[in-house]
Amino acid sequence: MPRKSKAPSGRRLAQKAATAFDKVLIANRGEIALRIIRACRELGLRSVAVYSDADARALHVREADEAVHIGASPSAESYLVGDRIIDAAKRSGARAIHPGYGFLSEREWFARAVGDAGLVFVGPPPDAIAAMGSKTSARALAVSVGTPVGPGTLKPLDDAAEARTVAERFGYPVLLKAAAGGGGKGMRVVRESGELVSALESARREARNAFGDDAMYVEKYIERPRHVEIQVLGDSHGTMLHLGERECSVQRRHQKMIEEAPSIAITPELRARMGAAAIAAAQAAGYVNAGTCEFLLDSNGDFYFLEMNTRIQVEHPVTELVTGVDLVQWQLRIAGGERLPFRQEDLAPRGWAIECRITSEDPSNGFLPSAGSVGYLQLPSGPGIRWDGGVAAGSDVSLFYDPMIGKLIVWAPTRDLAIQRMRRALLELTVVGVDTSRDFHLRVMDDPEFQRGHIDIQWLERRLASLVDAAPPPETIRIAAIAAALLAERDRLAPRGVSSASPNGDGDTPWARLARLDALR
Repeated sequence: MPRKSKAPSGRRLAQKAATAFDKVLIANRGEIALRIIRACRELGLRSVAVYSDADARALHVREADEAVHIGASPSAESYLVGDRIIDAAKRSGARAIHPGYGFLSEREWFARAVGDAGLVFVGPPPDAIAAMGSKTSARALAVSVGTPVGPGTLKPLDDAAEARTVAERFGYPVLLKAAAGGGGKGMRVVRESGELVSALESARREARNAFGDDAMYVEKYIERPRHVEIQVLGDSHGTMLHLGERECSVQRRHQKMIEEAPSIAITPELRARMGAAAIAAAQAAGYVNAGTCEFLLDSNGDFYFLEMNTRIQVEHPVTELVTGVDLVQWQLRIAGGERLPFRQEDLAPRGWAIECRITSEDPSNGFLPSAGSVGYLQLPSGPGIRWDGGVAAGSDVSLFYDPMIGKLIVWAPTRDLAIQRMRRALLELTVVGVDTSRDFHLRVMDDPEFQRGHIDIQWLERRLASLVDAAPPPETIRIAAIAAALLAERDRLAPRGVSSASPNGDGDTPWARLARLDALR
């Protein structure tokens, strides 16, 4: 099982943290809000949820100690309105705000406004967010401390002519990227000169709509690299550590779908070099709290800095399971002034963890989002199984927000055993009421290339059609056949002319009526 790192007791740390704040407002929703609520509860801190109209009955609202309504369903009218969130914190008496991930988590102005309001921002300092918020400035900062970066520009492009000049210098293919981007928004691969102008215009429009900033830069496009990221954790007393790597190469349209720790491609020596590079970049930015440096790793073992995410990552649980460090609790403890008690040698990974993002999407229909009410939810259990979810039976899944409804995470001593355990856990997971990506993940676990670890960031795009069109697993076919036989038998025994459901909608089914008739005989 995952080991427990040496650290002071939760009670003692909670007592210290309470001197800085004793109530935390969570400026987020869904599974990450629940994750933070649980961390607060274990530290003896009170939690305050915020919610939009669409989330009035959401699970995070019910689980928090208090909840404050902040606006209409669209995120632009609720979760992205910083003034309302800060006002909610003041009205509720919360002395700290945890932004989670997404929404306002990487907005320098919001972190600064929280501090100006006399509240604690559970995250890095505003200047560190600003330094790493622009990909071009982050690349320049990385270069200044010797962290390797891929060939590309260190400042935003002026126009298409400059983009063409740079692309010809590096050689095609090149990658256009939004300077303020993330999640694949404002990103285009250009394989020849004739595609450049239209790709740049399209990327600028997408970046402007997503981030309010259409600044672009150019990188040399690396064919078939792995996406490997390094988790860092630093306190306000000068300690900065890395917690190893996460493999995030299974992506669709630049969106991560499956993550694992450690990476099958990383040796202890390479881990140490990448960790040192990540620490150097974080320290150059004056970083404090949890953050992630993302790298591309090529087939020769050379790595290149991409960007730094100045927040907790969706995939943080895999790092927690292989290191024994509760990252969310340590975010709160660091914000409360605590020192990190770990040594770098304490943080080598042990065992293997895999995370599947369970989304309300239909993979067989182009991953079209699915909305509705969760009528039934059965969660997997047993050794090494973790579910970080944002829904329960009866929860509404809307189209207003990200389609991720939960994360299924497993731990096992080896990668092969972790894949087997994930497969078993996915088979146990049952969600009724909305389409989900569960069966897609099952097919990935069964894929021989994935099992061998032969993956890169283009792997899923190459394999997607065959994975989506693959026959269902034998267990699924067997269960469906049994269910069909039982339904057929039920209908055969029902009185002729009466449907298997109650015709009057009063719950009086043919089964109940037959039972009463048998009792009267």
